[in-house]
Amino acid sequence: MSDTQGLKLLSTLHEDGRLIVELVEETLPAPRGGEVLVRVEAAPINPSDLGLLFASADVANADYDERRIVARMPDPARRALAARVGQPMAIGNEGAGTVIAAGEAPEAQALLGSRVALIGGGMFAEYRLVDASACMALPGDVTAEQGASAFVNPLTALGFIETMKREGHKAIVHTAAASNLGQMLVRICQEDGIPLVNIVRNDAQVAILKDMGADHVLDSGKDDFPAQLEAAVAATGATIAFDAIGGGALVSEILHAMERVASKDAPYSRYGSNSRKQAYVYGALDLSPTVLTRSFGFAWNVGGWLLFPFLQSAGAETAERMRQRVRDNLTTTFASHYKARISLAEALNREAVLTYNARRTGEKYLIVPN
Repeated sequence: MSDTQGLKLLSTLHEDGRLIVELVEETLPAPRGGEVLVRVEAAPINPSDLGLLFASADVANADYDERRIVARMPDPARRALAARVGQPMAIGNEGAGTVIAAGEAPEAQALLGSRVALIGGGMFAEYRLVDASACMALPGDVTAEQGASAFVNPLTALGFIETMKREGHKAIVHTAAASNLGQMLVRICQEDGIPLVNIVRNDAQVAILKDMGADHVLDSGKDDFPAQLEAAVAATGATIAFDAIGGGALVSEILHAMERVASKDAPYSRYGSNSRKQAYVYGALDLSPTVLTRSFGFAWNVGGWLLFPFLQSAGAETAERMRQRVRDNLTTTFASHYKARISLAEALNREAVLTYNARRTGEKYLIVPN
């Protein structure tokens, strides 16, 4: 097979503070060994992709043309991102498509002609050359669009459940809970009988989850939110939280509610209860500092949670069990829904950028490169 020509999106931060996002041509060699060449047919725009694509650049006042965006990066962000200056970054954590060529290794040949979901970066492109191990063969009745989000959100939601069980907790608090990922977590917890407290930010999001049958859905903007949160934690026994917001005081409020419940009928101790409380920050929808007002004793921990380090720590057997559950339920439990489908060129359109970069619930975009 000869070389393959295609287009891909690159994001480059320059020393002078310019962020350039552009469509560029690339040449991919024929696959060798365990490699496969995939014609990418669908790739979702996830929040983690946006962090690399635009970071904190001023896209509202950027210069747009047909295949290029030039935006200014604020000085504090430019300094924080100094390590990526001058490096063209390929974007797109996951996607799906068809294997059109394969190396000589048996595992690669086995995928030839198959529709696959794949992960490994650079999916905002017409073609990807990846190792066969980065691919998951899709069932015959699953389309590329249905399989495009088979990794990040499904495995993250399942990873929360595995983390909860591994650390000895019995119920979960989840923020930004009306997101695509949050809705998957609701369905998983319903199937597995796990109590779940969902925190959202408006009445419309409350309605989304209530319509799904979620038991505990709280609007953090309501005046009685602290009391509702404490009641929901008491009802579920939740002692672990996964926070997609990052900034602000919400993590602190959750830990405070957990401590209030744990210490309600316990003897007084100036060190607080002995109940272990854990909060993991896994997102950054709010880029402001995380504020902790330590009103929750000393038996607590706040840390970061990322999918790929979790999968490495979980081991191959657990990871494969999770992947199999996703494969078996791609059109039900792990179904994803999109506001719009756009081409690679349309992904550089100002109106589209301002919409998908706003990261609003229910406005997930799907790139259709080919």
